[in-house]
Amino acid sequence: MTPSSLRGRPRRAASHLPARVAHAVLGAVVAVLWLVLPGTTTDRATPAGPAPSAAAQPARTEETATADLVLPLLALGTALALGAYGRVRRARRLRTRTTPGGPRPGPAPGGALTDLDERARAALVVADDCVRVSSEELDFAAARADAGALAPYARAVAAARAELTEALRMRRRYDEGVPAEEAARRQALAGIVGRCAEAGRLLDEAAAGFDRLRALEEAEGFGGALEVAEGRFRELAGRTGAAEAAFADLAPRYPPAARAPVVGYAEQAKDRLVFATTRLNQARQCADRGERDRAVAHLRAAEGAVAQAGILVAAIGRQADLLTRAAELVPAALTGAEAELAGARERAEAGAAVGRARGGAEAGVGRERAGTEARLGRERAGAEARLGRERAGAEAHLGRERAGAEADVGRERGGAVDVPVGESRARILHADAVLSAVREELTSGPCDPLDLLLRIARVTAPVAAGRAAVLPAAAALVARGAVAAAADYVATHRGAVGAEARTVLTAARDAEQTDPLAAEALARRARQLAERDVRARGHPDAAPGTGVSGALLGGVLLGPAPAGAPAPSFGGPRTRARRTPRVP
Repeated sequence: MTPSSLRGRPRRAASHLPARVAHAVLGAVVAVLWLVLPGTTTDRATPAGPAPSAAAQPARTEETATADLVLPLLALGTALALGAYGRVRRARRLRTRTTPGGPRPGPAPGGALTDLDERARAALVVADDCVRVSSEELDFAAARADAGALAPYARAVAAARAELTEALRMRRRYDEGVPAEEAARRQALAGIVGRCAEAGRLLDEAAAGFDRLRALEEAEGFGGALEVAEGRFRELAGRTGAAEAAFADLAPRYPPAARAPVVGYAEQAKDRLVFATTRLNQARQCADRGERDRAVAHLRAAEGAVAQAGILVAAIGRQADLLTRAAELVPAALTGAEAELAGARERAEAGAAVGRARGGAEAGVGRERAGTEARLGRERAGAEARLGRERAGAEAHLGRERAGAEADVGRERGGAVDVPVGESRARILHADAVLSAVREELTSGPCDPLDLLLRIARVTAPVAAGRAAVLPAAAALVARGAVAAAADYVATHRGAVGAEARTVLTAARDAEQTDPLAAEALARRARQLAERDVRARGHPDAAPGTGVSGALLGGVLLGPAPAGAPAPSFGGPRTRARRTPRVP
């Protein structure tokens, strides 16, 4: 086999060098023989003694010339034969060789693209995790360091997040089939991998300076960071009980679907806090024994668990607040939807009137044209000028009628999108049916106000002309809740969530300001994809009641097994696993 260090080097010039040298030497020999041979043969053909007679001289000259040509011609023929043989052999080698520069076996283009696709997916997941963890630890450092000292590392995280976001957007376009050509798609995947690598490089370069800023390996730095982590732990322990009670209060007022986004979050928060308790105790014990590296590793694991517990607890409170605000907004949204439908009905009637007016005007013009043409047939002589004047007047009259009618409709529509009258009426009937169902659900018992707002906003969007500002506000509220719920789920289950869910989540965030309804649909899809990944991964094997399984699932510990799993720290792929708690 060719050594890896030599693969890819062109070897054609080296392999043909002996043949070329042999050809050159052969040519030189032939040239020398060509020059020397005549003199040699002449000397040998002239014997010692008396000169030959004049009669024998021509015969001897002819004989000598013929002898002089035999050997050069023989050498020339040999050289031509060797050259032809070398050319045939070289062509055969080019057809069959496997060295660089010619055909060689290898993976099919589709297989290579698949491998690059997998690399891009893995790079997105790692880069996203690195940015999340770095931002998380930066938040803990901000409790003790001033903003000026943290500014370079905050900029590094922001720059890495920008690279990651653009990579996720490129991945979204790639998943949608853009670009379509295979070569361009390969370049797109390479660009994704490159941007993820740049995000990781930015964080890796800042990791050493960030460690010096936190100074966790020193007694003072470690003690201060441990105190911050324990303070947040105690705060979250109290908030978790309150969040659990708040979630229980939602049950009588809202159906299970309204509470589904945060079901089990209180238990998961407790699980993370149990894990944090163990690691905080281990960190303090290791510090007392002078095992500073292990102490720092346990502290980082505890900080990660505390951060995720905070996300889970905050999600419960946010969902309760969203449901309360949505319930207050539903009546106003219904009123706004009725106003939009009333305007849509007016526009539909105006459109029908325009259609009737247009049809009547065109029929009148048709009758005028028919009469004019009949008179033209009877009075052809001299009628051409009169016909032109009458036709021009009729067209102008029709244009004025059309312009007036369409201007009236435009003023009544208020800028709404022009749709056929039949389709507009169908949309209005559908909206009426949906709004009737919403009113019935609203009065029949507990209902999901976020779902009601979503249905109202969706059904009125095709016929709305912007009369009711409450409907965009309702759509924005629903989208904001859906995007936040999906983001929280990905953050607290990142150990199992793949690239597709993260890509769709980024698309949802991008659409949140411009198209709330599309953002809500994308966020729901991202949550579904993330839940699918978690089900496929399953819960890691770990001792029950320790919180280790949840820590692995949430990415608080890296690796599929708890034994020796490192706690991720600020940094990129090269530096994030530099602290290992050595779990027994």
